[in-house]
Amino acid sequence: MVKERILLIEDEEDIMTLMKYNLEREGFRVETALSGEMALRIARENLPDLILLDIMLPGMDGLDVCRVLKNDKITMRIPVIMVTARGEDSDIVSGLDIGADDYIVKPFSTKVLTARVKAVLRRDRYDDVPFKDPVIRIEGLEIDTIRHRISVNGEKIDLTATEFGILVHLARRPGWVFTRTQIINSIKGDDYPVTDRSVDVQVVSLRRKLGGFGDRIETVRGVGYRFKE
Repeated sequence: MVKERILLIEDEEDIMTLMKYNLEREGFRVETALSGEMALRIARENLPDLILLDIMLPGMDGLDVCRVLKNDKITMRIPVIMVTARGEDSDIVSGLDIGADDYIVKPFSTKVLTARVKAVLRRDRYDDVPFKDPVIRIEGLEIDTIRHRISVNGEKIDLTATEFGILVHLARRPGWVFTRTQIINSIKGDDYPVTDRSVDVQVVSLRRKLGGFGDRIETVRGVGYRFKE
């Protein structure tokens, strides 16, 4: 079986060599780039299945590269994993908000690298499949996405349109972490005015209405929210 193609963007050649070796050992085909400008050209010409992108690059940094990739109709569907030595919450959130699919903080083990790559590739394949069942069922929670009906253990729950959208977005992808901006953009579109505080207020209300199921919506400190698997 033909393995996925990965574009590795890293300006430190010893790190690049080590990452490339371990990815190829897992069966992936790896192409490399030393700069953001070179990476953009390769990505447009060869359309890799996934991009590993260092943030701290000479010239055009990784955040700018990711922004260009996600705003280009040719490359916007390629999943991007940011690789960074800057592990502060603000750096991680910045990467996710401009479209990165995941992040890895240096230093990292080769097992973590390959596990993250495989997880994002699985996620991307899953995203390409339409949601065929309009009803989401998780234990006693039932969400009818067509009729906009929620029930917990058979009892109907009344939610606002925004609360309903947040719940559907999280419950469709248990275990995935979403920033507040990603959550709102998925419901209202990129032009919807929102603050971190307004999302938090909606989640507090949603948790309260869901009762015992409210604990399934977890806060990921400094990043956003996820629906517990």
